[in-house]
Amino acid sequence: MLIGLALLCCNSLAHADEAAPLERGTAILEPFALRELDKGPFGLGRMLATGSDATLTSATLFALPAMQPIRKALDAEFDRYVEKHRTTLPNESIGVGTSYAFQLFDRAVLDAPDTRFVLAGVVNRMDRAFVDPDHCGEVRLLYRLTRTTPPEAKGGELASPRLPMTLNIVLKARSDEQARSNAPSCADIAKRWLATSDLQLTGPELAARLVAPDGPLALIRPENIHRIETNLQIAHAPKSDVRDFRTDYMMKVFDYQSASGTFEEAVLEDQVDRDRLLVDAALAREFKAWLLDPVHLGELDRGTAVIPDKFLAKVAVAPTPVGFVNSDLLPAYGLVQGDSSGPAPLFTQADVVGALEQAAAQGGRLQNIQTVAGFERRLNDSSCGGCHQTRGIGGFHFPGVDWMAEKPSNTVVVPGSPHFFGDQVRRRDILTALAEGRTPDFSRGFASRPQLRGSDELAGTVYNDGWGAHCYAGRTDPAENDKSFSTWTCASNLSCQTGPATRFGMCFIATR
Repeated sequence: MLIGLALLCCNSLAHADEAAPLERGTAILEPFALRELDKGPFGLGRMLATGSDATLTSATLFALPAMQPIRKALDAEFDRYVEKHRTTLPNESIGVGTSYAFQLFDRAVLDAPDTRFVLAGVVNRMDRAFVDPDHCGEVRLLYRLTRTTPPEAKGGELASPRLPMTLNIVLKARSDEQARSNAPSCADIAKRWLATSDLQLTGPELAARLVAPDGPLALIRPENIHRIETNLQIAHAPKSDVRDFRTDYMMKVFDYQSASGTFEEAVLEDQVDRDRLLVDAALAREFKAWLLDPVHLGELDRGTAVIPDKFLAKVAVAPTPVGFVNSDLLPAYGLVQGDSSGPAPLFTQADVVGALEQAAAQGGRLQNIQTVAGFERRLNDSSCGGCHQTRGIGGFHFPGVDWMAEKPSNTVVVPGSPHFFGDQVRRRDILTALAEGRTPDFSRGFASRPQLRGSDELAGTVYNDGWGAHCYAGRTDPAENDKSFSTWTCASNLSCQTGPATRFGMCFIATR
């Protein structure tokens, strides 16, 4: 984990010095501009249309009628997590504070008058227009829970005021009314974002340009809100005599209900409810038939499958670190034939091989899934939990920009994970296609290895083939290599160094 963070920080430093940062035109990460936007129209209070100013405290936030269902659902999930922990790990104490083996997130901070969610980034997700083409995909406002009173210094060092929780407001890129009138068009919105690529502005000047009548954020209003996503570090277990360190992150989603004006608990997109499928034979058969259908298998391969809600879970708990091999906590574990000591798998190897052969016979050219292992990995990294376990910073793909310091810097606190930055080329390619009136290619690679998409921008970097890139250690005999991962190579001066019992690893300087 420390190596991964070092790689990320080194890459971010180089990235920040480049003339063309990866997120140009696809995300807003400039700290001083975010500070202005947080004080202005995109403070959480204003976005939730409460009439409150941007300094809405956590206590006030969760007292709002619209937010009370979120707090109630989070509390219920905490109680279930603790009960499950006490059943499965009865000898490992759990509670708030360092005296416990598993240290729980302190929910009291959600009722505190000196904490609030601050705007930590704005991200364009029009690459998700395949889910909702009428609204041109999404734009996300990402908020990080932060103390407003600095914690006491320990050992002469100031502790970070940031707390391990994010709250994302997911907005339709254009509102229902705009979708009905097709004004602005998806092309117009994409052009507004791409026009920010070459801006040399910072701070108030950049913020003013972004919210100007022709700016990309001028279209973002409370009526665009679609849902809220939460991600928090529910528990942390330091290294001990009985285990290595472990941190669990809990993710939930809440859809906005316009009739009641509240956010209500919803399923997580593509987060397969593994436990329910393994005990409900009829539901399992239905899911199996749905996913192995050549059309849906092709969508899964491209990363554009939208799994029906009936098969999905309302919570994901993602542990870190998990390494490069399957964990019993990954969503797809136990669904695909593997360890015979577990429950009967939903998908046998023959099922998957047969489905791949059927897709090929019908002319379906699969990009990523070539084998049973590719099928299982894709099913994992398509889910919220599986994706957050891949190339994240802990359990977050977007910890966010920390602008609360007197002199904030993107290079000191890395705002996004390697997965986040590695996906920006693909997202910008989709924006360009939309702007030019072309049909976008919404496909994506694995979370570990982003698509090059005809560009060499990522080649030889931490994302593809360079030092720290995820790789697959092939064998001399090509017939022994897994075709789903055989292109995960390293640059000529590097070798793929793996852990025990796995061919997956990272590109490092060859050792002799």
